[in-house]
Amino acid sequence: MSKKVRHVLGISGGKDSAALALYLKDKYPEIEMEYYYCDTGEELPETYDLLNNIEGILGKKIIRLSPFENNDRSPFDKLYEDFRGYLPSSEARWCTKKLKLEPFEKFVGDDPVVSYVGIRGDEDREGYISKKSNIQSIFPFRKNIWSEDVIQKVLQNDAIPFMAAFYNEYAEERKLTRLLETINRPLSFSFRQLQKLNALLDADVKLFNAAVFAFLKTTGYPLAVVEEFPLVDNDEVLVRDDIFRILRDSSVGVPKYYEKIPFEVNGKKGEYARSRSGCYFCFFQQKIEWVWLFENHLEDFLKAELYEKGDYTWMQGETLRELIGVPYQDEHGNEILLCEVEEEHGIKKVIWINHEILAKRNAVRTDEIKEDYIKKASKGNKSTSLYLLDILDDSEGEGCAACFI
Repeated sequence: MSKKVRHVLGISGGKDSAALALYLKDKYPEIEMEYYYCDTGEELPETYDLLNNIEGILGKKIIRLSPFENNDRSPFDKLYEDFRGYLPSSEARWCTKKLKLEPFEKFVGDDPVVSYVGIRGDEDREGYISKKSNIQSIFPFRKNIWSEDVIQKVLQNDAIPFMAAFYNEYAEERKLTRLLETINRPLSFSFRQLQKLNALLDADVKLFNAAVFAFLKTTGYPLAVVEEFPLVDNDEVLVRDDIFRILRDSSVGVPKYYEKIPFEVNGKKGEYARSRSGCYFCFFQQKIEWVWLFENHLEDFLKAELYEKGDYTWMQGETLRELIGVPYQDEHGNEILLCEVEEEHGIKKVIWINHEILAKRNAVRTDEIKEDYIKKASKGNKSTSLYLLDILDDSEGEGCAACFI
């Protein structure tokens, strides 16, 4: 007897995964969804607020996952110790692997699982695809809801007879000739997979989805054993504005770190916010986001600064002290402490801040970052988006979807 297929959705604390949970609950209530959250122990307070808010609306518990059991330290700190003070980076993302992906794969085990991912229709990235054959990723916000590995199998030249037979049976007669021309044309250097995919999606999204679902019945994917899959009939494409609308229309609201905060530097006015969820010290955040953290979450910034030792820094080529203009030693060579922290039950709390030295800091570098940010934003003012983050280079495409959606 085959195992029942599980449907799971990871809540990252970001806007996209939160909106996806609300969207699917509203549009496809028949899907028996499981919700989970991979807790690093080092998130912004707004992240935990969002989890609590959305839990009430979903009417289900969001299962908290951790790589450790009965650990009296935050999961990140335990791994940080295991890695001997080596901070994660874009080249060595041990945090994503150990704190997000491995707990998720342990959570699902060997059960057949459909994992729903909140990558939007206006994003050009694939997201996490598990190497485990029992986990299949679905992207409901996109025009193409299927993962890259599925598309490769469906559009490979060997699958042409199957796809042609399906379309010949189910396609509208007025579209059939053109569709069969596309389907029967083999992939080549002059006709790439993406071209073929877009041609079939542009012609009829629902028909293509139905063909893929039928093809999956011949494979070992989790959806092969499901009689019906309601997202086959989904042809909506949701973009950033839709995500904000879903959150604002619900009682969840938009996480506060996405809300723009005005600032002024040398007579110039700007607005900043955070572009992502994830740990407060995420190495993928922009320098303006580090400035935002310093000015709006001082304690978290100071906790992040404590991790920097020697060459192990969050940003390549610049330390957090250099960014805020505070030296490591005074004029007598004595070490300057910025804060003191105590930890209880895995929660770090700042108990003292050196406000005197912070008040004397050299703000030249932070002012420079702010001015560069304003200048960059002004170059993109032709955008019709209401969100400043849309005007700038969108850094959300960096990193791992397991953390940031």
